[in-house]
Amino acid sequence: MSPTVLRIPSDEVLPAAVDVVVIGGGIVGSAAAYFLAKRGISVALVEKGYVGAEQSSRNWGWCRQQNRDERELPLAGYALQLWDQLQQETGRDLGFRRCGLTYVTNDPRQLAEWERWRETALRFDVHTRMLSAAEATAATAGTGRSWLGGVHSIDDGKAEPALAAPTLAEAARNHGAKIIQQCAARGLDVSNGQVTGVVTERGLIKAGAVLCAGGAWASTFCRQQGIAFPQASVRQSILRTKPGPQLPEAIYTPDCALTRRLDGGYTVAISGKATLEITPQGLRYARSFLPMFKQRLKSIEIGIGRSFLNGPEALASWRLDEVSPFERIRVLDPAPNPRTISRIMARARALYPRLANVEMAESWGAYVDCTPDAVPVISPVAALKGFFLAAGFSGHGFGIGPASGRLAADLIANDTPVVDPGPYRLSRLLDGSKVEVGGI
Repeated sequence: MSPTVLRIPSDEVLPAAVDVVVIGGGIVGSAAAYFLAKRGISVALVEKGYVGAEQSSRNWGWCRQQNRDERELPLAGYALQLWDQLQQETGRDLGFRRCGLTYVTNDPRQLAEWERWRETALRFDVHTRMLSAAEATAATAGTGRSWLGGVHSIDDGKAEPALAAPTLAEAARNHGAKIIQQCAARGLDVSNGQVTGVVTERGLIKAGAVLCAGGAWASTFCRQQGIAFPQASVRQSILRTKPGPQLPEAIYTPDCALTRRLDGGYTVAISGKATLEITPQGLRYARSFLPMFKQRLKSIEIGIGRSFLNGPEALASWRLDEVSPFERIRVLDPAPNPRTISRIMARARALYPRLANVEMAESWGAYVDCTPDAVPVISPVAALKGFFLAAGFSGHGFGIGPASGRLAADLIANDTPVVDPGPYRLSRLLDGSKVEVGGI
């Protein structure tokens, strides 16, 4: 079942022409539309389903610098500023709270890894503090557990996945953007190696620039245009509870991670547990992903599911005048794994006995789209002038979503990039550069 997400209305009339079409109404696409429209650039945001319905509403909601690959830290730091700023600019609550994030463990190797990361934190002025055994135990009061130690990321926080993307899309509309839902982009209109528009199921929108922020669907969309984008998705299961007792706002433990939501319930998940489904796209890019699979194989199950024949990684081709895979699956809503959901709930109740009588409100599955190095692509596509890509956020995208959208808007508008875009260039995944797996 899909997680509950704020539904916003669509603009009924498809614009004949705009300066930029943004494909995909997740947190990154909605933020890009907002920052483009705020500049006075005409924008149409087209979404095959409805805004925020896929991975942008299916994550933990963490907005963090802690434990990120250093290539993502410039975006992460700027994103935290934007989360504060956007609440003021839009006058709407995105659920962002600088509550700090707490991590605890009994694994000395994990502690040593967090301690080593502090060297990176110092270089990027990230405020983080190691916790002693007594401090880690105090931070998880109510568990009845003691811990070897932990870490507290002081400036980090959380936002509300059910609200963020729709709220930013509405804010973009307030600056003149058109929000078109239930309207799949089938492909690009191209002339002499230059993007000239987007062919949607409802007709053509002429445009001089297009941003593909299509999440797990991005590689399939690119492939139809003859553009290679190495991408693989892993399937995860997650749940939220009904309102319950006051526990820590956001905490990671080896058993499970909990995030308190605005309604007083908790989003609960097991970190790192995911299923890699064998798919035609996955086989195509398997060599590119070998370093990641070797590093993370212990936390990933491998299987074959429906996605082999149906979904963003299945083999598919279509003409622009016929139904595309994007219309066949309006919202990518994989079923959660029942065993995983039962395990998550059991672990949460065992960790915090006060949750014993708190019921589960809903559970859902999600496809997390990854790149071979677990760092996103936010980049112009050299092979096609006017085409830009923002995808492959590897499970880290929600927190850096506003900054990623801002960077994409800067690149499209040919403005000075808010951060160095070099680490996010598409070419690094295609030119034989060594793959350095990042992103914890």
